[in-house]
Amino acid sequence: MSNPPFSHPRWVTLPGVVSALLLILIVVSAMLALVWMAPALPWASVWQDAYLQRIVRFSLWQATLSSLLVVLLAIPLARALLRRPAWPGRKLLLRIMELTLVLPPIVVVFGLVAVHGRQGWLPQLLSGLGWQPPNYLYGLGGILLAHIFYNVPLCARLLLQELERIPSQHWRLAAQLGLNSRGVWLMLEWPVVRRALPRLLALVFTLCFTSFAIVMTLGGGPRATTLEVAIYQALRFDMDIGRAALLAILQLLICALLWGVSGRLGGMPSLTPYTLYRHWPRADSLGSSRYVDSGWIGMLWLLLLPPLLAVVLNGLGGIWLMLWRHELWAAWWLSIKLALVAGGLATILATLLLSAAGGYARRGDQRISALTEASGHLTLLIPAMVLGTGWFVLLRPWVSLTEQGYSLVVFANTLMCLPFLMQVLRGPLNSLDEPSRRLADTLDVRGWYRWRWLLWPRLKPAIALALAYGMTYSLGDFSVVALFGSPSQPTLPLLLYQLLGSYRLREAAGCALLMLLTMLMIFLLLEWLGRRGYRSERERSSP
Repeated sequence: MSNPPFSHPRWVTLPGVVSALLLILIVVSAMLALVWMAPALPWASVWQDAYLQRIVRFSLWQATLSSLLVVLLAIPLARALLRRPAWPGRKLLLRIMELTLVLPPIVVVFGLVAVHGRQGWLPQLLSGLGWQPPNYLYGLGGILLAHIFYNVPLCARLLLQELERIPSQHWRLAAQLGLNSRGVWLMLEWPVVRRALPRLLALVFTLCFTSFAIVMTLGGGPRATTLEVAIYQALRFDMDIGRAALLAILQLLICALLWGVSGRLGGMPSLTPYTLYRHWPRADSLGSSRYVDSGWIGMLWLLLLPPLLAVVLNGLGGIWLMLWRHELWAAWWLSIKLALVAGGLATILATLLLSAAGGYARRGDQRISALTEASGHLTLLIPAMVLGTGWFVLLRPWVSLTEQGYSLVVFANTLMCLPFLMQVLRGPLNSLDEPSRRLADTLDVRGWYRWRWLLWPRLKPAIALALAYGMTYSLGDFSVVALFGSPSQPTLPLLLYQLLGSYRLREAAGCALLMLLTMLMIFLLLEWLGRRGYRSERERSSP
């Protein structure tokens, strides 16, 4: 009897190992290109140049302040969402919190301008009440507001999932003892939050420190310039590769130091949904805590909903102006093609890396398993602008940005969304328990047959979700497109930025609405295909 196709153990590990080595080679080569530039770099200018010192100080200050504000807001929000499982609209709010991870920054900025700008909803409302608010949107205030919009939902969602992993017997004992809010916090919730806090702070700090589109549009001038924006300006406008490499290495060193310290202090919160939490009656959910929790949840709604509504309402009038424009649909089609390729490649790479890591873990090779999986998380340590600078230096003699620029955009987006897709796929890939594996080995269900009949039905919904995340992440990318894209052939985010820069606000609103509708279409379509395929597999396997 012949062996099943792809049944050799190497088929589980070899593709993933090759992918991991390729990823490491690509990242290391970009870093070596920057190091190769290092001997000629003016390192003394970091301590002598007042402009560089101001950029570094502002980058560190805004990221630190943003991180502290985000965490201080996310902790009570996560506690309120945990304590109020039946709060009206909770499921919809959680879904919106998850989707903020892939909302295009340029669209979010447009919504924030419509709500908080000088002619926005909130200033007009306050002016009608007799108070003229200050212009807080441009500069540090706007950057902090945008970072809070993005990272509070993500941080609160991660903390909520960590709190939901508290064993049910602990909650049962707390209910029997009638612990109040302070007792629950000290005995159950704070130990979980404290364990996740270092890596969570590192994640939020990195996202804020490497923020590009937000600082580019809301910075308000040279005083609010960060390292990421300075790298872009050095490459795109000044063609000063030496200064760009210097800033990129400096940014990399700061991020590496931060992740090295945080890695020794705590574990990374998981993005994998957890659904086994049982809502035990809690003594601290009565009395005034109802109003406090409702206030926190209502504040989150007020943070997220108005900018999204502003994009929709303003876009309804502007989309008719752009509907017959060739430039809009050319940008839309280009964005869809780039997103499909980047999302598909990232999903395939995530599956291969996790399969190889799981195969080595089952063999007892924990070190190789950890290294294989860690190769997909390198871009959490190395920002996109740093990678882009390295590739620019490395490929400049052979690659023309006007001809191969979008190939680099696809490749960069693949690497940047890879860590998040691995978090989505990790749970389903590890869902096949050991007794089922032993039974499959006994029945000789190996190789292609095991993948087809045991793993694929479990993976199909998760793969559809991962592809949706990958496509929408690439669709909304602006930082890499701004560096490698072509202004004459823009993607939707680049077109939106051009429209905003020329003060064509109604057309920009229509472009932003089209981006949101496209993202919603991608999610609904892939989610439907994943559920449909999952139901079909279950019906086919049922007796």
